Amino acid sequence: MQLSNFIRWFACAVLATPTLFAGEGKWTPQQVLQLDPLMLRKQGLELPVSRLWDPKRGSGLLAATVNIGGCSGGFVSSAGLILTNHHCLFGVVQEHSRPDRDLITNGFVARALEEELPGKTTRVTVPRKFTDVTAEVTAAAPAGASDLERSKVIDAKQKSLVAACESVAGSRCRVAVFDGGLQYVLIESLELSDVRLVYAPPRAIGEFGGEVDNWMWPRHTGDFAMARAYKDGKPYAPEFYFPIARNGVKPGDFVMVLGYPGRTVRSLTASEMAYQRDFYYALREQLYGEWIRALEDSTKDNASASITVAATLKSLSNVYKNAQGQLAGLARGRIIEKQQAHEQAVSAWAATRPAFSKGLEAKRDLDARASARRETATRDFLLQAISNGSLALKHATQIVRLAAEREKADADRETDYMEREIPRLRLRMDRDQKSLFPPADQAMFAAWIARALKLGAGERIEAVDRVFGSGEALKTLTYLYQSTKVTNLAERLQMFDESLAQLRARKDPLLGFAFLLEPELRAFQAADKTHDGAVARLRPEWRRAVIAHAGKPVASDANSTLRVSFAHVKGYMPRDGVTYLPQTTLAGMLEKHTGIEPFELPRAILEAAKSADAAKVPLNFLADADTTGGNSGSPTVNGRGEMVGLNFDRVWENVANDFGYNPDVARNISVDIRFLLWLLKDVEKADNLVRELQPAAR
Repeated sequence: MQLSNFIRWFACAVLATPTLFAGEGKWTPQQVLQLDPLMLRKQGLELPVSRLWDPKRGSGLLAATVNIGGCSGGFVSSAGLILTNHHCLFGVVQEHSRPDRDLITNGFVARALEEELPGKTTRVTVPRKFTDVTAEVTAAAPAGASDLERSKVIDAKQKSLVAACESVAGSRCRVAVFDGGLQYVLIESLELSDVRLVYAPPRAIGEFGGEVDNWMWPRHTGDFAMARAYKDGKPYAPEFYFPIARNGVKPGDFVMVLGYPGRTVRSLTASEMAYQRDFYYALREQLYGEWIRALEDSTKDNASASITVAATLKSLSNVYKNAQGQLAGLARGRIIEKQQAHEQAVSAWAATRPAFSKGLEAKRDLDARASARRETATRDFLLQAISNGSLALKHATQIVRLAAEREKADADRETDYMEREIPRLRLRMDRDQKSLFPPADQAMFAAWIARALKLGAGERIEAVDRVFGSGEALKTLTYLYQSTKVTNLAERLQMFDESLAQLRARKDPLLGFAFLLEPELRAFQAADKTHDGAVARLRPEWRRAVIAHAGKPVASDANSTLRVSFAHVKGYMPRDGVTYLPQTTLAGMLEKHTGIEPFELPRAILEAAKSADAAKVPLNFLADADTTGGNSGSPTVNGRGEMVGLNFDRVWENVANDFGYNPDVARNISVDIRFLLWLLKDVEKADNLVRELQPAAR
């Protein structure tokens, strides 16, 4: 089936489907316009679909949803005020915290514009145009190209499209890939680099329940915070923003979750899913668990050090528990087995239709490649993990790679080291100093080395063996940390601008290790690009068969692009004989209060609660929206486009939702906007923010 015919068929299939929703689907703005308006109205949408998105203008209410540092958020006032999650702005809170001004513990309220705190590396992007560039990208790969060549020419074409798009001042562009290459979309956004912290609750509110309650229900967490976007030194005036709902939600109400979900893997074959389970999530659980213990042990009873590693520890803990949930959910829901059964049904159907013979061949090739990748999977995971572990190791490898990439023409560089990325890379290296506590960082590095030294004969990392394989790895590592200048901010920023020759002349031992590691990182990344080229050739063929067999719309895997999930407020049964109601209240939070972390409430909350009917102050609620990582901070809005809450989590039984949607347990957790209003008014006495967040009149 030709691509143009497939797209027309897909659009017709969307319009023809009479029963569309069970909560499943992360729909693009373009797909929303193809959905049956009557069905959307029956679901509970009161706005005309055209209010959500106007393709001619490239805008609509959905454009009030912003991407903020890998999280989502939403404009809630005409003066650039953004609501997102507490954990999404935690890095900014940490950036301005110190032992004598502990904003992490005590929270922060700006009672005037001049009190707002800048986030050094925080960026907001506002969507404004989507252009299908599939034909241009796929035509770039010549017939007979190898998979590595295919990957390179596709990458070059994407860079060319992005460069042309970013010739417009203030634009931030990317080419998003859907279904491994079935569709390519050029996304143009407005980037706002001046983002300031406005409000963050005390940690005991924003993280109430800590890791004990993380991914759990019932939940009583005030995971929200506020920032303000500025443009040309003045508060940014968005064309669209979400009014605050006056009446909140109740069970059965229709809601939409709007945001930038990061990554799901439902388009993978069962063999590829098994690879992810065995070598991505299993190894992540092990290594991240070691890193968490390293941070906790090395900062124990050290208040300053605890502040320094707080953001890193928070991020690692969240990913660690997510990995545990993915593994448990895959087993509990037999998701891979169900995927195998589904593939057998698709394959049997496609076998009788010659138009999809290439899809069957592609599926067999994808499975074979998944099997072959297992041979170096642990080594590949450790090389990939460098970007998430020790800051010293990450910075050393980045500095060496940057110097090497600078010797190339800009268009020939890796995307992360092109001139457009240099300013933000420098800012991150600067900002990372706030998170660098050398003893903790060294302990994380040591955990990584210990795993690398245990690799099998076919997976050895030669640089690790040469430097740390003498039997005195910890002694060698201590010498590196004592001798290197990479951990010194001023020296590191100077290295940032140096050539390969200048870096070598320093004879810095950590840079020396990075130089030894560089060829192996290059080889790993070349293999990764070769795999990407194969996926771009194979995945679209298999997905055409899968979608045609479904006979109804199939939303693409999440890829950090703007999506909408339609849902209803509802509870669920996590196991036999247990029913969870869909809403919690301040009363439940008070019941959980023990006076001991992570269930220790600030005195101000306890005092304010005395004069409130706690059972009538809504706190969190469930819906059956299809969400994943990246949806943190997603505006949860009602059928009128009014904000009723902020998505911040999924339930434990739904963590493996990334692999497949199960309507029985697919529940996302949002913090109720009414709890935020109560907190601002009765606890914080932040009248300026209460006025700015005036609930919508009905």
